[in-house]
Amino acid sequence: MHRAAVLPAVGQPLEVRDDVEAEAPHPGEVKIKVAASGVCHSDLSLQNGTLMTPTPVVLGHEGGGVIVELGEGVTGLEVGDHVVVSWIPQCGACFYCRRSQPDLCEVGTRGFVTGGLLDGTTRLTSRGAPLFQMASAGTFSEYAVIPATGAVKIDVGVDLRVAALIGCGVLTGVGAALNTAHIREGDTVAVVGCGGVGLNVIQGARVAGAAEVIAVDTAPNKLKMAMSFGATATVDASARNAVSGVMDLTSQRGVDVAFEVVGLGPTIEQTITMTRRGGQAVLVGVPRLDVTVTLPAFLGLLDAEKTIKGCWYGSSDVYRDVPRIIALWQEGRLHLEELISREIPLEGVNDAFEAMGSGEVARSVIVY
Repeated sequence: MHRAAVLPAVGQPLEVRDDVEAEAPHPGEVKIKVAASGVCHSDLSLQNGTLMTPTPVVLGHEGGGVIVELGEGVTGLEVGDHVVVSWIPQCGACFYCRRSQPDLCEVGTRGFVTGGLLDGTTRLTSRGAPLFQMASAGTFSEYAVIPATGAVKIDVGVDLRVAALIGCGVLTGVGAALNTAHIREGDTVAVVGCGGVGLNVIQGARVAGAAEVIAVDTAPNKLKMAMSFGATATVDASARNAVSGVMDLTSQRGVDVAFEVVGLGPTIEQTITMTRRGGQAVLVGVPRLDVTVTLPAFLGLLDAEKTIKGCWYGSSDVYRDVPRIIALWQEGRLHLEELISREIPLEGVNDAFEAMGSGEVARSVIVY
């Protein structure tokens, strides 16, 4: 038996249970001893009902760990390998994977929808009942059984606390800038929402060659963090209109590329509005299913030739992008350790949710 943080029902606090049991991995799966797990806003979104999940469920999808057992037929991985957990296991063979869109993998998406592994069943039990796993991961647990395609091997010298962050927040944010958007050398970029993912968008924009990166948020502490991660200017949206603030910094033209990393209707509309004619608006934040936006079709889109793009998991190919991100970090071009605001035990997960909701931290990391 081992410990895990379990969401018993939507809207309730997580329970740390010590009676969790994990089956041996089935064919095509691996069992990992989780070393660290980031506490991501998507975990909070399941807890508060923004996203749907079956319960009871082990949350957590941003993890790093060590393989302790292999299921039948697993190749390319060995017991003892250090891995980053990918919450979209990428099969490499489906319609989307064959078209270089593995973040949309048809096979890997099943676990996100069902709360189980790729076959829809679960591997964890507690109190005599099955436990679902968030996104075929469930990294708020000392041990996890995950698809082998969701275990991305890394060098054993990489700090697993840092590796954990790569699995979601870093891939999503940096990937949004390097993969989803087309940022050219010298571009001006705006990032609306400067939490953990937004900070990584800022870093990715800097790596892509943006000359100016404008951070937009309502929290002064987040704007301060944004400057330390590469923003060149800030707009405090609690003190002034976000769009006019960005326009004043861009000769009333707007930015070449704007990223929305909040997931609210008004901020999505603001992000599109602050994008210049011919520019790109990239939607990264996860909205509630009932969120809609309204835009003027002619003046807002047609005559402006604006491109609006969705961004899922940073449009990432995890087998390409995890090594690339590690290399950028090792070269000093990405700040990853600095994203860790707090290291906490598993018992601190509910406090971490509160800190994230209030904007106090970039990332809390559970260290087992």
